[in-house]
Amino acid sequence: MDIHVPEARVPVLRDCDVLVCGGGTAGVAAAVSAARHGAEVVLIERWPRVGGMMTCALVTIWHRSDREKIVINGLVEEATQRALAEGWGVAYPSVEGRHETHNFDPEGMTLVLHRMLDEAGVRVLCYTVAGEPIVEDERIHGVLVETKRGRRAITARIVIDATGDGDIAAKAGVPFEVGREADGRVQGMTMMYRLCGLDHAALDALTPDRREAISAQMRAAIERGELPPSKTASPCGYRNRTIPNMCPVAGDPLDEEELTRLTVLGRERVFRFVRWWREHVPGFEAAQVEQTGFSLGIRESRRITGRKTLTAEMVLGAAKQPDAIGHGIWMIDIHDPRGSGYTTWQDRGDTNMVARGDSYHIPLGMCLNAAIPNLAVVGRCASSTHEGHSSVRVQTHCMVMGQGVGTCAAMALAGGTEMARVPAADLQRRLRADGVYLEDVPADG
Repeated sequence: MDIHVPEARVPVLRDCDVLVCGGGTAGVAAAVSAARHGAEVVLIERWPRVGGMMTCALVTIWHRSDREKIVINGLVEEATQRALAEGWGVAYPSVEGRHETHNFDPEGMTLVLHRMLDEAGVRVLCYTVAGEPIVEDERIHGVLVETKRGRRAITARIVIDATGDGDIAAKAGVPFEVGREADGRVQGMTMMYRLCGLDHAALDALTPDRREAISAQMRAAIERGELPPSKTASPCGYRNRTIPNMCPVAGDPLDEEELTRLTVLGRERVFRFVRWWREHVPGFEAAQVEQTGFSLGIRESRRITGRKTLTAEMVLGAAKQPDAIGHGIWMIDIHDPRGSGYTTWQDRGDTNMVARGDSYHIPLGMCLNAAIPNLAVVGRCASSTHEGHSSVRVQTHCMVMGQGVGTCAAMALAGGTEMARVPAADLQRRLRADGVYLEDVPADG
């Protein structure tokens, strides 16, 4: 059944050069970079804070190293240093096989990101839901938004979709894919959480044999169905405020009712584990759940079809691109779409990892599309295969896209041209000047 919605005049809330829809790490990077290069920028975010999966879903680890050197810099480095200077981050030591270089406190990083936006002059509207795109003559002219005062319009010369799910691009009619080719299932999601009330002396007193016995007991309880599915559940190394990645759920993140059910299920599973630990693990007798993610950690949904598509072969082959806007280093890291908690990260073989000391290029073309030239996407909704996506979806790589596209948008406006026509060499010079690591770029053609 359909209903008829009568035509109405919609007041314009804001007019700007660049409208960024979504305030996750990719959207923040896009907004800050565009504003710093002279564009008038508005960023809208449906949640009360910026930071997206990092600050709202507690996914707080940033991957930056090719296991020999840091190759993801630019705004990632700036945000990292700001957080470290204020005591909101922990730098990991160089450990064999670890790409992780920093772990952040999500509350502190929220302030870091908001300050970067404010200093750049970005107008930020949280509590603002992006609705229908305004599309005419194969161009996007802005987006309708839902506010407490009713429907409003924000008009713009360029729109950057940083919604994570590619909501604006999909509604505008840009083609997209969802999930893996075999059955359309997307990567599993995770409910992250923090504990408090642990007895660290009791935990430290556990011998290696006792720790392994507890882990084996847990694995057996999981196999019997007494505990939820998990491939990484082990309480023995926890500390207060640790944020574990161990409570998977699986389903469709584009179905609001199902996503609600999965979010509740994720929280239920966190509490089931904690109740078990209180009974079976010395040091957990007074453990409490201090915080669960405001949102599930969502890894995959729509992948917009772009001018270029990042594949597993490009990732593992460390492919270099003439239109590179930065480097990617992460592995093919697929979390089981059926929710077992298994991830290809656990294989730890060379078959799913970029060679040590090498990296692939993230191309501008995966963020642009052939249908609407003044609409770009950044973040996990950019153009990739299911396998390629599993590498480029991590936050630092999404920020690389954001900085590259935001800079490109400002340059396109200043030059009176389309984003796809901004000379790659000019864009790359600007990005390098802004601290982006960008090496081994091949000549175009």
